[in-house]
Amino acid sequence: MEYIINTMGNLVEQTAFMNLTVGNLIMIGVACLFLYLAIKHGFEPLLLVPIAFGMLLVNIYPDIMIAPEEASNGTGGLLYYFYLLDEWSILPSLIFLGVGAMTDFGPLIANPKSFLLGAAAQFGIFSAYLGAMAMGFSDKAAAAIAIIGGADGPTSIFLAGKLQQTAILGPIAVAAYSYMSLVPIIQPPIMKLLTTEKERKIKMEQLRPVSKLERILFPIIITIVVCVILPTTAPLVGMLMLGNLFKECGVVRQLTDTAANVLMYIVVILLGTSVGATTSAEAFLNMDTIKIVILGLIAFAFGTAAGVVFGKLMCWASGGKVNPLIGSAGVSAVPMAARVSQKVGAEADPTNFLLMHAMGPNVAGVIGTAVVAGTFMAIFGVK
Repeated sequence: MEYIINTMGNLVEQTAFMNLTVGNLIMIGVACLFLYLAIKHGFEPLLLVPIAFGMLLVNIYPDIMIAPEEASNGTGGLLYYFYLLDEWSILPSLIFLGVGAMTDFGPLIANPKSFLLGAAAQFGIFSAYLGAMAMGFSDKAAAAIAIIGGADGPTSIFLAGKLQQTAILGPIAVAAYSYMSLVPIIQPPIMKLLTTEKERKIKMEQLRPVSKLERILFPIIITIVVCVILPTTAPLVGMLMLGNLFKECGVVRQLTDTAANVLMYIVVILLGTSVGATTSAEAFLNMDTIKIVILGLIAFAFGTAAGVVFGKLMCWASGGKVNPLIGSAGVSAVPMAARVSQKVGAEADPTNFLLMHAMGPNVAGVIGTAVVAGTFMAIFGVK
């Protein structure tokens, strides 16, 4: 009988019920909310499902993220090894390779002025940087937090790792990916507030055809120009352009298919679950996390607003030929932000098609956010 009692006692002690804290229960609730939003409402399920599940796992079984030196058997947890690939900037760079292989740079090539809208949307990053400094974060931490304003999860993870801000990498990554997923909710009110119905109804001229030679030369030229000026951007910009070169050169179809499909989805699983697993109750439920989430939202809102305002300026300068809504796509949430521009424009006029025009600033925003990350690294002397 004593043996049975001891055995049952050991089994009970090993259950998660004996170790769950109020904080763990809160984070499990947040994870379930994210799963609901992803599955029921389709808010970027490819991102939110693995992130939410990683969040769920680590708050039930914290040892899934334990480091080898802390484990009794000297073996780290499964998601700890996934997370190392984030810290080493491997997964963010591979994400950019896949994005490049899936993205059509034609709208940006056809309308190079889109670069200006992509640049304008980076204003949110610098506003958040100053705000984070004012809140007491160090300069490197402020830079890592501010990049959330680009709504670019891989770049946020990349920069936080390079600036050795691993202590806040989890909240930064979750905030960045959350705002990427919530683009359809956050952006439209800002877009409508800053534009008139007349402006939202503006129909833009069809983009010119882009030749195959232009498409092939573009990633090569961008890589040379950007990486010569800011070599620190090579892991992101270089992989983005390599993926696009795979797509456009037409002679490596197998590599294009692998980068855009199999490899991309494997990386999303590894990155999503490991990012979610950084959100243990102890690491996530604190004042710094709240500040990061608020600063990220402010940065994203400011970036969206700056893009729309610059779009209004271009509308005025062009004599009403530019729909300001495409400026909101200057954040680098590809292609969600461009789709939102299309949706808001179609609400004003169902015959208005802005998607391809918005893809130019959207792609420019991806490049712009990577350049800003490289600029921060250069400022702090990080290679």
